[in-house]
Amino acid sequence: MSETIVPRKNYVLVWAALMVLTFVTWGVALIDLGPFSIVVALLIAFFKAGLVVLIFMHMLYMRRRTQLVLIAGLFWLVILFLTLGDYITRHPLLFCQPLPIP
Repeated sequence: MSETIVPRKNYVLVWAALMVLTFVTWGVALIDLGPFSIVVALLIAFFKAGLVVLIFMHMLYMRRRTQLVLIAGLFWLVILFLTLGDYITRHPLLFCQPLPIP
């Protein structure tokens, strides 16, 4: 199996982008966006995770079958998140009440 040689400059640029996005996350946390705060923070986190997976884990240079496995896993994660809303709304009182102290 041949390996792709990635220039060191790419790693440095991705690391710098991750550092910038970390400070952007911190800056967004200081701003009150209401219910959109979590959405913006998750979008930044997904983008950072994508950079790590594509560059540092070399998924960008893997075979198509390996990339398909990654896409299938992400698709399954989206399905789980979509069904989480249904699970939470079935018994709303369970998520609103404080836990009993033993």
